[in-house]
Amino acid sequence: MIGRVPWPRSLASQIALLIAMALLAAQLVNFAMIYQGRNQLRLQTVVAPAVTRYVDTVERLAHGTLPDQDPRARAQLRADNPVDPRGPHRPEIERAIIAGLQETGVGPVRVQTEVRPINANDPRIRHFGRHRSAHFLRMGAELIVAMQIPGRGWLVMTTPWPRSDSGIVSHLLAQTLILYAIILIPVLWGARQISRPLQQLAKAAREFRPGQDNVEIIERGPPDVRAVIGAYNALRLRVTAMLEEKDRMLGAIGHDLRTPLAALRVRIESVDDESDRARMIDTIEEMNRTLDDILSLARLGRPSEAKVDVDLAALVDAVVEDFRDIGSNVTFAESDRLTMQLRPSLMRRAVRNLIENAVKYAGAASVSLDRTADTATIIITDNGPGIPEAQMQAVFDPFTRLETSRNRDTGGIGLGLALAQAIVREAGGQITIANRPEGGLAAKITLPRNVGN
Repeated sequence: MIGRVPWPRSLASQIALLIAMALLAAQLVNFAMIYQGRNQLRLQTVVAPAVTRYVDTVERLAHGTLPDQDPRARAQLRADNPVDPRGPHRPEIERAIIAGLQETGVGPVRVQTEVRPINANDPRIRHFGRHRSAHFLRMGAELIVAMQIPGRGWLVMTTPWPRSDSGIVSHLLAQTLILYAIILIPVLWGARQISRPLQQLAKAAREFRPGQDNVEIIERGPPDVRAVIGAYNALRLRVTAMLEEKDRMLGAIGHDLRTPLAALRVRIESVDDESDRARMIDTIEEMNRTLDDILSLARLGRPSEAKVDVDLAALVDAVVEDFRDIGSNVTFAESDRLTMQLRPSLMRRAVRNLIENAVKYAGAASVSLDRTADTATIIITDNGPGIPEAQMQAVFDPFTRLETSRNRDTGGIGLGLALAQAIVREAGGQITIANRPEGGLAAKITLPRNVGN
């Protein structure tokens, strides 16, 4: 099976290809017109002289003015037909001569043609004259036209005829190549000059990270390209300013909310009923955790924590130990040291959210670390009820919870997995979850080994 021809992806190559196709189409039209005109010229140079010669010969024969001693007349007027009916012939010329004779009033005439090769050893060449013989040899063939004169034999004419049309084809091919060289090389150069600033713009847009030092792109190229680059530079500044304003606003909101929560936490200590006091304290702690999740998710695009070399195995083991300290049934399969560049606090939070999700819904979790030459994968498995396939992706949406009871033990507002996914994506990795064949759920954090480099 023949595959599809790949279409060029770069701007320069697409422009060059379109111009090349347009040039090729123009050359094909030019070739068709030249070829048709050449055939018409050949037809006229053969048909008109043949009709004139035939009419003149017939009239001279009728008036007895054609001397039998004329060598040229004897060569042209023969008793037998010299045309080989099996040889290559030109039916369009035969039809045109017959039509021309009929227009002059001459009745139906038998006309036959044959294209016959000619070489330098042909004895007739010596009698053609220098110019005509050179023309014959250059053509490589001759066209024999035999027209029957009733009762008198056959009137025979010869004219140079090209053996093939390879000459015109090679001429047009050379012309096309020259056009390609003259036009496509400057077009490719100009298109690359235009596309280079656009490529730099695309690279800058892909690598744009709020909060990082993003160098302003130099405006160059045609006016339209410079206008696009200028618009991007202005947009980059506006986005950065908006994110900074958002961070200031979130910081103020967090401060304004934590202050009354802290005051409530102090006042709760004066509540006499221990059961009520414990429920109030849990409610305030849940509000603080929710506030932390919301602020962390909102600020993730501009993390304040720098990337450092971290032992991923030690990081995961420390998170598992935190769960063990509070009595959760979480195990970790020991793993060798694996140093990577990460934001440790954020990655701990992502791993903690996944383990916490497993503990909430299954009561226990098993954690392991797998590695390949290119990736490191943190695997969290549980024996819980799993997730319906139709909702497998929905659990990563903010404020989405499959458990809707609002029970304190399985509470939350559905930000844990969304925050974990945002953290892992910011680190260049991905989170996948899948139901296990033996029951339960398997969540995987896959990180590139060269992350941060």
